[in-house]
Amino acid sequence: MKQFINQYKSKFSPLQQLLILGFLVRLVAVFFSKGFGWSDDHFLIIETASSWADGYTNRWFPSERYPDQVPQGHALLYIGIHYYIFSFLNFIGWHEPQSRMTFIRLIHALWSLLIIYYGYKIAEKSSGRRVAWYTGIFLAFFWFMPFISVRNLVEFVCVPAILAAIWHLMQEDKKLKRFLYAGLWLGFAFSVRFQTTFITAGIGVALLIQRTSFKQLLTFTLGFSVFVFLSQVVVDLVIWHRPFAEFTAYVQYNLDNATHYGVDVWHMYPDLILGLLIPPLSILIFAGYFITWKKSPFIFWSVLFYLAFHIYFPNKQERFVMTVIPLIIISGTDGMFMLYWKYYSRINTHLFRISKVFVVSLNLILLPILSVSYSKRHRVESMTWFYKNDRNARFMLEDSNKENDVLIPPLYYAGHYFSTLGINKTYTPDSALKAVKEMQEIERPAYVIFWQAENIKARVDSLKKRFPNMVYVTTIEPSLIDKTLYFLNPLNDNHQAFIYRLNLKMD
Repeated sequence: MKQFINQYKSKFSPLQQLLILGFLVRLVAVFFSKGFGWSDDHFLIIETASSWADGYTNRWFPSERYPDQVPQGHALLYIGIHYYIFSFLNFIGWHEPQSRMTFIRLIHALWSLLIIYYGYKIAEKSSGRRVAWYTGIFLAFFWFMPFISVRNLVEFVCVPAILAAIWHLMQEDKKLKRFLYAGLWLGFAFSVRFQTTFITAGIGVALLIQRTSFKQLLTFTLGFSVFVFLSQVVVDLVIWHRPFAEFTAYVQYNLDNATHYGVDVWHMYPDLILGLLIPPLSILIFAGYFITWKKSPFIFWSVLFYLAFHIYFPNKQERFVMTVIPLIIISGTDGMFMLYWKYYSRINTHLFRISKVFVVSLNLILLPILSVSYSKRHRVESMTWFYKNDRNARFMLEDSNKENDVLIPPLYYAGHYFSTLGINKTYTPDSALKAVKEMQEIERPAYVIFWQAENIKARVDSLKKRFPNMVYVTTIEPSLIDKTLYFLNPLNDNHQAFIYRLNLKMD
C-alpha cells in the first residue's frame, strides 16, 4: 500500500492527485446518490427538459392551446442543454429513467472537477502550493461536495464558470483576451443563474479598485454582453418578441413573492456557512475570507455583494448560499493560514489538535453517508415502480394531511407525463370521485398513491367508501437521509408512499 501511494505521488502532480481522488468520491455519488435534492433541481430542469424531448408541451411558452402565455422567469440555457441531452438519448434509444440520470450525474461530476482545478490554481497563484493543496482537499472532500456536485442545481452548476473568470482576471499579462474570456464565463454563469449578476457586480467593483484600464473594462463588458445577447436576448426575441423577457419576469416574480414564503432571519446564510464548513474550522475559514479582502479582491467583493443582497432580501433558501461556498473556501483557506502563521506562538497546540481531529472525524463520517444518500427516495421509487410494473398507468394522489396542495410526483421516473388529480383537505374524496366519473376511460386513474403515513388508515377507509374495489399494492420507504431530514425538520416532505390499485368499475 505504501509503495502504491509513493508511486501515485511520484506519477501525478498534486493537482492531478486531487482531481483523480475528487472524481472517485464523486463517482460514488454518481451511482449511489439517486433522486434529487430540492424541488427546483428536478422539476425545473429534468422534468421540464425531458418532457420537451418527449414531445410533451407545458405552459412555459405560447402555443396554439395557450396563445396568451407569459414568461415564467426561467433561465433557459441550462434547461436547453438538458433538452438536447435527452433528445440525443431518445435518438439512440436510451429511455430508462434511472440509468439516464446516472449519465446526467456523471456529466455534472466531471463539470464539478473544474471547481477543484480552478480553486487549486487560484490558491496556488495567491499563496503557493501548500495553501493550494489544502484548498483542493476542502473543495474535493468536504462532506457535502460530492452530493451537491452531481445535482442539477443551478446555484452550484454556475460556480466553475465564476472561478474560471476569476482565474483569467488574476493573470499578470493582463491581455485583453483574459478580460474577454472572463466576461464570457460570467455571461455563461448569468445565463445559468440570474442571481450571479451580484457576483459580476462585485468583480466589476474589484476591477475598478484595481484601476483597470478603460479598454480592459470594455473588453470584459463586451465578453459578458456577447454571451448574454446570444443566450438571453436572441432567444427571448424569438419566443417572446422582446429582449430579457424571462429575466424581467424573474425579477418581477421575486419582488411580488419576496415575503410570501421562505422568509427567515437575516443571519440564516452566515449560520449555514458556519455549519456546513464544520466549526471550529468554519469559523477560521469565514474569518479568513474577511482578512483577504485586499489579497483576493475578486472573491471578496463578489461574495460580499452576493451575500449582502441575499441577507437583505426576505426570501431565503438554503441552496442559494451554495454559489459562494467554494469561493469562501478558496479565500478563507488562504486567510486561515495567514492567521495561523501570524498567531502561531499563541496557539494552544492541544486544543488545536483536538479541533482538527473533531473536524476530520466528523467529515469522514458525513462524507460517505451523504455521498450514497438517495434523496426523495419515496417519490422517485414510487414513479420507478410504475415504470417497471405498469408503465402507461395513470394515478391520482392522496395527500389529505395538507390543506390545499399536494406533493408533486416526479413523473420523469414514471416514463410519461399526464395531469394528476390531487386529494387534500380542500379537494375531497367526493370531489375526486366526481371528477373520475366525468373523465373519459383512457384518462381515468388506475392507482392512487397515498403520501405520508399519518392518519393512513382513516384516509384509506375514506377513499374506499368512494372506490370500494381499491386494493393495497406496495409501500415505498424513504431513505435514511430523508428520514433524518424529516426528524430534524418535519416540514420536509420525506415520508412513506403507499400505492393502491383502484380497480375502477364505473357505471
